[in-house]
Amino acid sequence: MQTNRLIHEQSPYLLQHAHNPVDWFPWGETAFDKARQEDKPIFLSIGYSTCHWCHVMERESFENPQIAELMNRWFVSIKIDREERPDIDRIYMTYVQASTGSGGWPMSVWLTPDLHPFVAGTYFPPDNRYGRPGFATVLERIATAWKNDRARIIDSSRQAMEQLREMSAAPAAGADRIEPAILDSAFSQFRRSFDSTLGGFGGAPKFPRPSVHDFLLRYYRRTGNDEALDMVVTTLVAMEKGGMNDQLGGGFHRYSVDEYWFVPHFEKMLYDQAQLVASYIEAFQITREPVLAFAAERTLDYVLRDMTAPEGAFYSAEDADSAVDAEHPHEKGEGAFYIWSWAEVLSLLGDERATWFAFRFGVEQDGNVRNDPHGEFTGRNILFQAHTPQETAHHFERPFDEMERALDESARILFKAREKRPRPHLDNKILAAWNGLMISAFVKAGAVLGRREYVDAAENAARMLLSKMMRNNRLLRRYRAGDAAIPGMLDDYAFFAQALLDLYEVTGVFGYLESAVALTETQRELFEDREGGGFFASAQQDAASLMRVKDDYDGAEPSGNSIALLNLLRLHRMTGREDFGTSARKLIAAFQQRLASAPYGMPKLLCAAEFDLAAPREIVIAGNLPEEMSRVLWQRFDPNRVVLHASPQIAAWQPQVAEMRGPAAYLCENFACQEPARNAEDFLRLLK
Repeated sequence: MQTNRLIHEQSPYLLQHAHNPVDWFPWGETAFDKARQEDKPIFLSIGYSTCHWCHVMERESFENPQIAELMNRWFVSIKIDREERPDIDRIYMTYVQASTGSGGWPMSVWLTPDLHPFVAGTYFPPDNRYGRPGFATVLERIATAWKNDRARIIDSSRQAMEQLREMSAAPAAGADRIEPAILDSAFSQFRRSFDSTLGGFGGAPKFPRPSVHDFLLRYYRRTGNDEALDMVVTTLVAMEKGGMNDQLGGGFHRYSVDEYWFVPHFEKMLYDQAQLVASYIEAFQITREPVLAFAAERTLDYVLRDMTAPEGAFYSAEDADSAVDAEHPHEKGEGAFYIWSWAEVLSLLGDERATWFAFRFGVEQDGNVRNDPHGEFTGRNILFQAHTPQETAHHFERPFDEMERALDESARILFKAREKRPRPHLDNKILAAWNGLMISAFVKAGAVLGRREYVDAAENAARMLLSKMMRNNRLLRRYRAGDAAIPGMLDDYAFFAQALLDLYEVTGVFGYLESAVALTETQRELFEDREGGGFFASAQQDAASLMRVKDDYDGAEPSGNSIALLNLLRLHRMTGREDFGTSARKLIAAFQQRLASAPYGMPKLLCAAEFDLAAPREIVIAGNLPEEMSRVLWQRFDPNRVVLHASPQIAAWQPQVAEMRGPAAYLCENFACQEPARNAEDFLRLLK
């Protein structure tokens, strides 16, 4: 079997293309030198291993010998895994969006040998269709233009790069505090876009954006505005009921293609699991609604079962596509692993229980997907909660206990049968940033739900990152098959430092706090804009030479700057170190004007603003608290306090801690500590 240079890479996405007839290069000087020496333009293709249309373009074009021959003749072709190099992806995605009005993956960009972009797009069909020019046609047109009009292309590409740099430049510094009026404006914007009937924000397709939930819950905490809480709970409950939630195995799919949370795009991303768990747990802390805790537990159990590496850390993603059957492994379909025919359900459960199960989960004999433009779900069913177990019992006139047991057993039978199907591709690389988010989710859920195994999972993952993804006191971004590589970026440092702070608060292990401090110090050294404030996304020279970007948009993942601000504010309170406070103030000033004009784009930064607005509040734990006191601490939603554990190391930063004796809990507000609580009742009164 033929191979190309990508066979030597670790990225699952690059390895998927290692047998293409295209003469692919990984991103790097070898490819750049070839382009300069041969005076050829670069074709840059960026995607990720669980990207549906990336698979389609590979199958149609990159595996096509005729198209590959054109690519090899006229271009130097480079592949990038956007999850390994989000800094490069972000630079060229800015160009794609600016030049075409939209973006997505696979990203297709043509560059000069100096890496300046001059043509961009996303997916191209192999020939003219869908109103798009065929890829072969595009290749020929660009090659001809490069031959006949090279000077103009080079000049326009330089101008384009300058415009990108101007677009990315931060506005002038504003105030170093965020006024409540900005938070009110953000709430109003979310309120206007909220779907009060179906949950979520905006119309189809509906993407989960947990940073919005995080802000609204904190806004509710400060203002008591019930609408803010209702928007979050309505959305989370609707998502839990829908097909976007894997009703058999747990875990959430990437997004819903419709407004009903019914038909998902079936890939599962680690960062979605992590952030949604945090949203469900926080909403549960406020409402005590069991369904919210249940959704979080099922998601975490899925991650433990299917997304956890032997070393303890967490894999990146599972694909949407999988083989329709084991005998034809190359014939793949969207969601094939998850969908069911009526005949399959009937054969597994028998007539009576199949009928009950169908009523409960919306299964229909001819399939339940009405809007199916690609014909992938014909005669198949996506499971969703059409009726509650109580409604099912009432409909079939059966005792609830009997019906609940039957439905649970039926779900287990289908789950076991599903496990025998060809599984979706697993992207088994370990990313520091996404693991940071997942560690935070596990440790918070473990504390709130009293599930020690979740805290253990968080600690196992943290230990793995600290032992295998640190080199010379620097964090590396990616680990796979024993190989740790790629210098960590802002989100790696910030998300993992946040996880270590969360671990310290729950476990009291000072080493986690110590590591969080060290990571944040290195983050400031590598990425901080000491004059303008805030942090650049990457310190890598190849990205910095093109454009230095400060992320601020909290989208599918929170921005590195938003989490960095939260970390700095927490560390300032925990350690009393003024340098952390100074960096936080500069960061706020750097983004204040942008936040004031478009708060909708930065909900996680608004969470940091809520923390900053709150009166300083520390809970100091001395000694080992009885379990009932720990429950009092963790079952309350109190996002703007910090937890310290009395120790000589903490006393070096916070001298008042030296006199605290346990087991007891101390509440310190506005720099004054109250009498300690030594039992659950007193602790509850203290917190109220």
